[in-house]
Amino acid sequence: METEEQIIEVAEDVKRSGAKFLRGGAFKPRTSPYAFQGLHNEGLKLLLKAKQATGLPIVTEIMNPNHLDMFNDVDIIQVGARNMQNFELLKELGRCNKPILLKRGLANTIEEWVMSAEYIMSEGNENVIFCERGIRTYETFCRNTLDLSAIPALKSISHLPVIVDPSHATGLPWMVEPMSKAAIAAGADGLMIEVHNDPKNALCDGAQSLTPEQFDNVMGTVRRYAEFEGKVI
Repeated sequence: METEEQIIEVAEDVKRSGAKFLRGGAFKPRTSPYAFQGLHNEGLKLLLKAKQATGLPIVTEIMNPNHLDMFNDVDIIQVGARNMQNFELLKELGRCNKPILLKRGLANTIEEWVMSAEYIMSEGNENVIFCERGIRTYETFCRNTLDLSAIPALKSISHLPVIVDPSHATGLPWMVEPMSKAAIAAGADGLMIEVHNDPKNALCDGAQSLTPEQFDNVMGTVRRYAEFEGKVI
């Protein structure tokens, strides 16, 4: 998410392809302090303009509990991998009335992940969605190792929905389609896929992003898999 024109164009493209939500990073936690860290409040305004233009509900990440008032018009609040065990943030989100998308930490166990969800729910907010986004292992071929076994594991011990982010998990756009199909087959309730209309010049995560045309092709394939599994994508 970089300009109003860019985010609205992408939002319109992904909606035509069947996307049900629009996720954009207004606040971007980055390993390097010199990397692009989002447009902050201006980024939130751009997401809201895209929502107004397309009707797509928006999802974006919160990093600071003091920012919660800025998220009044956000539909789903994301907790990123690096904040999965930010317990004060989780407790504060447990006191709000918005769905929370809880990403798995870089090297956290399933039990730790579930306990993070419990931190939110114990404060009264039971609208939590798990998001598997890959974990850090000794394998370096992909950006992370996508743990699809987490899907049936979570389904066996929790009533909460589980979605998968194959873009961040693999870091490779050509792996998004096969990993999406595998996620649906493993029981995932949804997918989070990165899309950019000019990935080579994206300020963040361009290397793992699909173009709108690639996303449309992936959606066509994944939708058939989902229909076979009795799901709606």
